[in-house]
Amino acid sequence: MSNLNVIQVDIYGLSLTSSIGGGGYAIILKEIEGKRRIPIIIGQFEAQAIAFELEGVKPPRPLTHDLLRNIIETLGYNVESIIINELKDSTFYAKIRLDSDDMEDIDARPSDAIAIALKFSAPIYISSSIIDEVGFIPESDGKSETDTDLKEEGNIVKESEKTSSKEDKIKRLKKELEEAVQNEDYERATILRDEIKKLEMTNLNN
Repeated sequence: MSNLNVIQVDIYGLSLTSSIGGGGYAIILKEIEGKRRIPIIIGQFEAQAIAFELEGVKPPRPLTHDLLRNIIETLGYNVESIIINELKDSTFYAKIRLDSDDMEDIDARPSDAIAIALKFSAPIYISSSIIDEVGFIPESDGKSETDTDLKEEGNIVKESEKTSSKEDKIKRLKKELEEAVQNEDYERATILRDEIKKLEMTNLNN
């Protein structure tokens, strides 16, 4: 990466959020070599596309981002990286960078850019100035690991039982999700995916 003012991030989580009117979806990015996280509000369709890719769910027919990947590949290009490069008036802006010096970076919404990056297994970068401005470190990251060790043995067993039960439910819901996608019942797939994410991420800041 030639731009020294960017930091590589990964997708930490994707979940429903009530932070905007009528609710919405939030994708949480996290520094690969750090603890700071950056929340970005995205739309339902983009959240669905990103969730499907993260979960390895393959729709029976190509969705919009699959189509874009096919077009890019047919033209002989590959996505080198995506960069979330600007934040203006609480709106994030991104660029899609192809593996050609003759092609200028393509403007995109961060949600679309991230979905495309996942399709190409391309790295995701964000301007260091944006992370400095809106990045946060969850309070839980500052707790000592010994805090967990101080729990009574009985409580640890109970938590383990809860975790096992939750994992079984997640497996069942993922199977139902795959069936809904195969049947092209995307409305039910969205509901199932949200339920899975609620179980996987009870608290985005943990």
